[in-house]
Amino acid sequence: MLSDQVKLDFQRRERIGFDEAVLCEWKSVEQIAYILQTAIETKNPLLLTRLTDIKLAALPEMQRKNIDYDPVSRTGFFAAELFIPAHAEVSVVSAGSSDIPVAHEAIRTLQYFGIGASEISDVGVAGLWRLMERLEGIRASKVIIVAAGMDGALPSVVGGLVPGSVIAVPTSVGYGASDSGRTAMNACLASCAAGLAVVNIDNGFGAACVALRVLRDTKAPQYRMLFEAAQGVNLSK
Repeated sequence: MLSDQVKLDFQRRERIGFDEAVLCEWKSVEQIAYILQTAIETKNPLLLTRLTDIKLAALPEMQRKNIDYDPVSRTGFFAAELFIPAHAEVSVVSAGSSDIPVAHEAIRTLQYFGIGASEISDVGVAGLWRLMERLEGIRASKVIIVAAGMDGALPSVVGGLVPGSVIAVPTSVGYGASDSGRTAMNACLASCAAGLAVVNIDNGFGAACVALRVLRDTKAPQYRMLFEAAQGVNLSK
C-alpha cells in the first residue's frame, strides 16, 4: 500500500525551519500523486524537485493545475504562495550555460522559501573578464552559490574574491576526465579558498538549504524575519 511506502515529515519546519522537499526522480507517478493528495488533505504546500515533464503530465489534472512548474530546474511548487522580496539576498553564479539547470534548482528552492536570488550565468574561468564585470554585485551578497562543472575552478576563484559565504555546487557537466562531476567535486573539496562550503554533485537544492541556514542565523534577524513572513513560521520560539 502507498501509505506504507510514504511517510511525509510535516514537522520538519518546526525542527529545522524549512519543509521537507519531495524528490520525484525515483518515485512512481502513483507515489507522487499520493504525496500530493496527502498534502491537500493536510493543507501543506510542497516543493517538488527532479520532476520530469513526463511524470507531471501523468498526474491527475486537479493536481497538475496546482503546480507551478519550471522545466529548466525540473522543480514544482505545489499549492504554494510565492513571497519574493523586492531585492535579491543571494547571488547564484554558474560557470557555463550548461550549469544553468543546477543553478535554477537553487534559485527556485530559495524562491519557494521567500528568498530572492540574482542569477549570474556564463562567467567561468575560461574568460575571467566576464566574472570581473559582475564582481561588484556578487560581492554585495551575503551568500553566493557557485555552480561549476569541468575542472570546478570557479568556486575557488570566487571564494578568493568575496567576503560572503560561498557554497560550491560541482556539476556533472563535462566529459572524459571530468568523470561525471567527480573531478569538479574533488577540486572544490581541495580548494585553497578558505571557508568554502561544498555540496554534492548537481545538488542545487542542497546548496540553497545551506544558504537558508546562513541567512536565518540569529546574527542576521532581518533575514529570519523575511523567511518567517514567507512561510508563516516563528523561529524565535
